[in-house]
Amino acid sequence: MKVALFITCLNDTMFPGTGKAVVRLLNRLGHEVDFPQAQTCCGQMHFNTGYRRQALPLVRGFADAFAGYDAVVTPSASCGAMVRDWHPRLAADSGDRALAARVQALTPKVYELSEFLVDVLGVTDVGAYFPHRVTYHPTCHSMRMLHVGDRPLRLLRAVRGIDLVELPEAAECCGFGGTFALKNSEVSAAMCADKVTNVRRTGAEALCAADNSCLMHIGGALSRTRSGVRTVHLAEILASTEEDRT
Repeated sequence: MKVALFITCLNDTMFPGTGKAVVRLLNRLGHEVDFPQAQTCCGQMHFNTGYRRQALPLVRGFADAFAGYDAVVTPSASCGAMVRDWHPRLAADSGDRALAARVQALTPKVYELSEFLVDVLGVTDVGAYFPHRVTYHPTCHSMRMLHVGDRPLRLLRAVRGIDLVELPEAAECCGFGGTFALKNSEVSAAMCADKVTNVRRTGAEALCAADNSCLMHIGGALSRTRSGVRTVHLAEILASTEEDRT
């Protein structure tokens, strides 16, 4: 299987360790992973801010960069949802029939990491080891757009050594929402405060999610309140092994 990593802007710029973790994990499971150098932004920031026309070249660039792969794997439910849900609509609205056809053929091959592991590779036990008390935050795009369901939790439950505890009111948004956190900062901060309260109630050492954007938002509040709780992306837990700790 020819697999490509779609790292996303945020991860490439601020959380490159997450992309490395995806590659380590998939390599351990017997799959080679390519990193197309031509990849750029998926266009979500432009689209969410109302710049649909400016997002179209990024849709075209994505289709060019990832053509020919059997699967495109991303450690971001948010960007994965943008590609799967909105790239086909933007391409169709452009009037470029060739682009629309290319995008329609490509987007079903784009998977958030947990989808790829569970649905395509058919695994839930990836041989991970993470001896810590962890709680899991299901991000909005993962739940409401990609509908990943319990796939991340099934993967986490199979991790050796983990103490996985339920997050109260887990389905509530953390308040990030991309530019929402900038345009509606007071509402965003209040939502994040509620999320932090619930995280601290679990007694967890680490908060896990499938989107570093949400982890960045919640993690900032956890740090400012000196909670002692760290954030860790799902990929980094799944890539951890007992050998890494010896």
